[in-house]
Amino acid sequence: MQNQLGRGALLLIFSELLLAIMAAMVKHVSQDLPPEVVTFFRNLLGLAVLLPFLLQRGGLHAMATRRLGGHLIRAAAGLAAMYCYFYTIAHIPLAEAVLVKMTTPFLMPLIAWLWLGDRIGPRTLLAIMLGFVGVSFVLRPVPGHFDPVHLVALAGAALMSVAMVGIRSISDTEPPRRTVFWFGVFSSLISAVPLLWVRPLPGPEHWPWLVAIGVVATAAQITMTTAYKLASPGRIGIYNYTSVVWAALLGLVFWAEALHWSTLVGTALIFIAGLWNLDRRRGLNAAPEVQAVSSQTAPDRSSETRQS
Repeated sequence: MQNQLGRGALLLIFSELLLAIMAAMVKHVSQDLPPEVVTFFRNLLGLAVLLPFLLQRGGLHAMATRRLGGHLIRAAAGLAAMYCYFYTIAHIPLAEAVLVKMTTPFLMPLIAWLWLGDRIGPRTLLAIMLGFVGVSFVLRPVPGHFDPVHLVALAGAALMSVAMVGIRSISDTEPPRRTVFWFGVFSSLISAVPLLWVRPLPGPEHWPWLVAIGVVATAAQITMTTAYKLASPGRIGIYNYTSVVWAALLGLVFWAEALHWSTLVGTALIFIAGLWNLDRRRGLNAAPEVQAVSSQTAPDRSSETRQS
């Protein structure tokens, strides 16, 4: 069991490294291409890479669904979150963009409460409050320091929370494989529309990067899925926050992005809040509300492309 836990933790850390590398590649190509273009090819190429895995059991027949509306809502929210995330990657330090996105687990209980009527227990509420104190340090809402792009990042985290709770709302009939398929289909179709007017389109020098983004994101998804099969999200979920470390290193090496002291304080507070919220999952006596949040997070993150 301990060996499985260690392997799961290592795989999750590696998947976060892959996601940070993907974000760095998005930042690189965003110097030439608008986020609408990058988002479309991220979705299309990601779906192309995943399709053989999705169809290996049952083919297209297994993808038939009576919940197209639910899939569409989930895909629209996830796609909007991806637009926000890719935009922020291009305009603020990489680590800050990744860090604000990590507030998604703190927003999910609020969305689930509003949408599904889930209860928010005192432990989860405290984690949410502490997490958003950390976010306030990252945003630095004082004259001369506040960057409105951070609000776009926060909106993206909220939209991702809606997408994840949307998965839960249809999970009674829709298996993860089908959810991934319809997200890929809908997100590719919807994100193709802006290409009618957005320019420039990719040139030959961009294609290797766009293909790499799709491949690396898919590899990260598969690695994360394997990690959560080996170990409980409540035991290894805290390692999701290593993505901030990887992003900070990549931002420093390639763009000389130094983190402000308030961002470091915010990172520590968000990390502590995440650890506090996950720690109770280590035993069978975990609080019901913590189990609910963790059980939402694991399928959502492992059964789709994490939308980024």
